Amino acid sequence: MQILVTGGAGFIGSHTVDALVARGYRVRVLDSLEPPVHHGEWPAHLPPQVERRRGSVTDRDALLAALRDVDAVYHLAAYQDYLPDFSRYFLVNSAGTALLYELIVGERLPVRKVIVASSQAVYGGGRYHGARDGHVYPGQGDEAQLARREWDVRCPACQQPAEPHWTDERVLGPHNSYALSKRDQEDVALTLGRRYGVPSVAFRYSIVQGPRQSFRNLYSGALRSFAVAALNGQPPLLYEDGFQRRDYVSIHDVVQANLLGLEDPRLEFQAFNVGSGRQVSVRELAALVLQEVGLECEARSPGLYRVGDTRHIFSDVGRLRALGWEPRVGQRESVREYLRWAAAQPGLAEGYAEARRRMQALGVLRTAGPRDARAPAAS
Repeated sequence: MQILVTGGAGFIGSHTVDALVARGYRVRVLDSLEPPVHHGEWPAHLPPQVERRRGSVTDRDALLAALRDVDAVYHLAAYQDYLPDFSRYFLVNSAGTALLYELIVGERLPVRKVIVASSQAVYGGGRYHGARDGHVYPGQGDEAQLARREWDVRCPACQQPAEPHWTDERVLGPHNSYALSKRDQEDVALTLGRRYGVPSVAFRYSIVQGPRQSFRNLYSGALRSFAVAALNGQPPLLYEDGFQRRDYVSIHDVVQANLLGLEDPRLEFQAFNVGSGRQVSVRELAALVLQEVGLECEARSPGLYRVGDTRHIFSDVGRLRALGWEPRVGQRESVREYLRWAAAQPGLAEGYAEARRRMQALGVLRTAGPRDARAPAAS
């Protein structure tokens, strides 16, 4: 079987390529090798037998050529960042996915499976439970509330504190351009896939951690930023108060889900959460990094916050578990593996401070004022 992996030189893509090669599949990679993730060169970790094609998923000719003689596609190419260049998310993520299906259908290509990389971001704030109103799905955080350092979520109906719950696959509520474009990808893949008989699966990855994750943009996540600080002898920087609860999943568990999507027909025409089954606060993650590095200090929380960020989010993975998949890599093991890799990277801190300054200049990253003494304390 010949498999195309778009974005195959990237983080999730390259690990998926490794697993496919180990299983005996023939693999072709299409990747634009664009900044900030890449610098125009193929990474050394790609297996030598992999066929490499440089091009964008928005380029009709490049994508069509890459699709020739392909039996299955992992569509992992995406644009992601925190910067407000809104149109690019939809050009690459939404239109690129639409072009993929346009070519498969219009050119009558014999593609028998498409696996699309979606994101936990499609849930926005996720599911909460209020004492009066039961399950609720709050919208975006109130800017005035955040500016007063009132971080926790309130029920949108009664304005009383709400407790975050495990978020299943049923209700979507994207808050930003990246999340909106990921919802578009899912709609294209599952709707057009079913309409034209192209078996398709969408995976909503939680926050994925592991070696090879780009450290050239801020979307690389908290573990990268904490590693940069700790490996340079500095305390990690927390946004908000650091008590945000997250769901960090190992790249190795993600790859196992990707393989199941290819090989098990029970997943077809559905979207699944791929998470760790754990709730870990950002502050706990920072402390774990400091422990592993052996640095005796505490993380800083000066009151910075990202506009449109999610307070708490952790995914219910029960549906995928019922099909035989299981997250197996623990949080400490995941952090330890990443730190071993990160410590060996010569450009680990490259561009990080400048990217944060740019986010502040564009208003994406802001500083809260002093806490209103009349406001209730955060839980």
